[in-house]
Amino acid sequence: MVADMPDRVAELAEFQDGVLTRGQVLGHGLTDGVIKARIRAGRWRPLGRGVYLTFTGPPQRGGLLWAAVLQAGHGAVLSHQSAAELHRLNPGPASPIHVTVPQQRRIERIPGVSVHYSRRLDQARHPCLQPPRTRIEETVLDLTEAARTFDEAAGWLCRAVGGRFTTAQHLSAAMVARARLRRREGLMAALSDVGDGAHSLLELRYVKIERAHGLPRATRQAQVSLRGRTVYRDNLYDAYLVVVELDGRAAHPDGARWRDMRRDNAGAAEGLLTLRYGYADATERPCEVAAEVAQVLRARGWPGQPRRCGPGCRIGEDPG
Repeated sequence: MVADMPDRVAELAEFQDGVLTRGQVLGHGLTDGVIKARIRAGRWRPLGRGVYLTFTGPPQRGGLLWAAVLQAGHGAVLSHQSAAELHRLNPGPASPIHVTVPQQRRIERIPGVSVHYSRRLDQARHPCLQPPRTRIEETVLDLTEAARTFDEAAGWLCRAVGGRFTTAQHLSAAMVARARLRRREGLMAALSDVGDGAHSLLELRYVKIERAHGLPRATRQAQVSLRGRTVYRDNLYDAYLVVVELDGRAAHPDGARWRDMRRDNAGAAEGLLTLRYGYADATERPCEVAAEVAQVLRARGWPGQPRRCGPGCRIGEDPG
């Protein structure tokens, strides 16, 4: 791939997934004539203005990311969905590629690249990872800013903390450091619940149901020992031996339902009663869910009473 180049140029091309800029090539002693000759021979090809792929065949994803950030020029970093891809927060490649450059710079349009501008890029940039990218916390907040809905924005918080990419404390500090942040109040409230263990949108919705109807506060992601093994339960009302599990398809695919059933059975053998709810339950019948949970908790000794969440609340009706 790079055997016919000087060692230092070859090493740089290898590091950058086969991509070099004109400035890098000239800076290592090669000439424009060499570049043109290699392009004519089909050994190199342009990936953009002043950016070249130094081997034949299609570029790999890493090469495309390097080409985008190198073409964006001095101080540029990958950001938003592209930084999330590199941090493995995003499940796969996203289009377009996103880069952020310092606010004072203006660059020409780059095909296939969405360019953002930032006044605080020095703080947002990861200090060492390559290709250059925003820190994980900054990436998450960029994605919440770009989200079309609050649920989409809160979902990024859940994914980041639930997937152990960062912590609620680090995200909170990043929020405080930003002078401007869309949905700040709501995201801070959601992040508090995420930090307490609500690691999906469905789990966040259940926290709202619990709070709005005056149910006792469950322990989120509670550790429970069943037959000598430690398992985690979404919501545990320990004093009443009641568990509430939230079954979202992404978190609980069909192949895992047998495992969940075995876990519920093992819990029942040790006195734990498990209630399971899905997305439709939490979104379409939240008051019925609250009534059912309250009924079970009261049967297990809870002395409280659930409350109506509003004029149309159905908490007093029979669940089911």
